[in-house]
Amino acid sequence: MTHTSRRDFLRHAAGVAAASLVNKSSPAVSHSAAEPLFTISLAQWSLNRALKAKTLDPLDFPKTAKQDYGIDAVEYVNQFFMDKARDEKWLGELKKRCDDLGVKSLLIMCDGVGRLGDPDAINRTKAVEGHHQWIDTAKFLGCHSIRVNADSAGMPEEQHKLVVDGLSRLTEYGAKHDINVIVENHGGQSSNGAWLVGVIKAVNHLRCGTLPDFGNFHIGKNSDGTDIWYDRYQGVREMMPLAKAVSAKSYDFDAAGNETHTDFRKMMRIVLEAGYRGRVGIEYEGNGLSEPDGIRATKVLLERVRDELAADPAFKT
Repeated sequence: MTHTSRRDFLRHAAGVAAASLVNKSSPAVSHSAAEPLFTISLAQWSLNRALKAKTLDPLDFPKTAKQDYGIDAVEYVNQFFMDKARDEKWLGELKKRCDDLGVKSLLIMCDGVGRLGDPDAINRTKAVEGHHQWIDTAKFLGCHSIRVNADSAGMPEEQHKLVVDGLSRLTEYGAKHDINVIVENHGGQSSNGAWLVGVIKAVNHLRCGTLPDFGNFHIGKNSDGTDIWYDRYQGVREMMPLAKAVSAKSYDFDAAGNETHTDFRKMMRIVLEAGYRGRVGIEYEGNGLSEPDGIRATKVLLERVRDELAADPAFKT
């Protein structure tokens, strides 16, 4: 498909609603007593084993979210439809299924599209331009954001400059299409909350923000081979003021249904104290439970924590 025909397709495709900048860029909306403190979405990665095994068709993901788990908002992962970003028919079918089911498409998590902080200027530009098609796709599907990675190399200060350059240019393109560009803590320097916040503040654009993930705080290894971890609660607290989405990563659960790696009550209090009232995405990544059971366990825990925190005077309006 040519670039021109791609733009025409996205512009004229039926059902594409043009949302306002305020609503699309900021999920921290006002909360009334009649509304839940937050609502829940489902990240496609929670079903990565089924998708990789082809026992779940990516086109059926919205139906699975709604009918199997009672979740009416989804977060895509580009690797499960990497060859479909310019496929008008396929994308149109996905959007139709979402519309028919009343399922909202929230964002696309983008991997394998190049390093936005690549030290090589040509490769960095290729990475920026490679993400353009995913912004186009997100716009068509009705998403508010694409999630990108802050990949780079070198000393932290140099990585900062490189990522700011690539991210700034990509954000400018996203802004033209009313799509946010949000960065997840996803390994390396991006899992250092203070470093990532510094990058987003340097980009200094309403359309650029963070996607705090509860579990991705592994920075690297020491010279002796031991792991370097950033404190997850500190990291989420640092990123939340700039958050446009939240990923409730889960792995394992105890007999009481609590996640064993993250204190969800403590973490969700941090999220809510930042004023966030948007979607919280379930991203089950464990092996102890099946994918369906892990998703359900995470949902039950989030709902229980939501009910408990709703009774807290701090969150009354």
